[in-house]
Amino acid sequence: MAGALVEAGHAVRGTTRDPRGLRAIEAAGAEAVVADPDRLGTLMGALSGVAVLCWLLGSIDGAAGDLHGPRLRSLLEHLVDTPVRGVVYEAAGTAPPAGLAGGAALVREASARWRLPAEVVTADPADHPAWLAAMTAAVDRLL
Repeated sequence: MAGALVEAGHAVRGTTRDPRGLRAIEAAGAEAVVADPDRLGTLMGALSGVAVLCWLLGSIDGAAGDLHGPRLRSLLEHLVDTPVRGVVYEAAGTAPPAGLAGGAALVREASARWRLPAEVVTADPADHPAWLAAMTAAVDRLL
């Protein structure tokens, strides 16, 4: 997704938990940052200059419930005090469907409460071309 957004002329910052992932992000033309969605403090500094945040954790392993529940809620609350003016939420993938649905509800609630523009994308990431088209269109609508 980073490469497609860069090709469209957007400045992109991508995150990875593992420093070994930095090169792949940079190869796509994006600025790479080590940050962990389980530790929101590591993300907050990376939001400087960011207009749209993409929460692409629909297929994350591990504590998916936290990342689509309490961590996401906390992030959305903190976004009010950042330059971020839109959120794209990946509501499909291999994470438990109930968690993804709950995360989508949190994003919609935050959007209504704080007038934070948001897009909830339900395209299946297994169909990469359709997923990529849906994600990039969501970013474009928010910009």
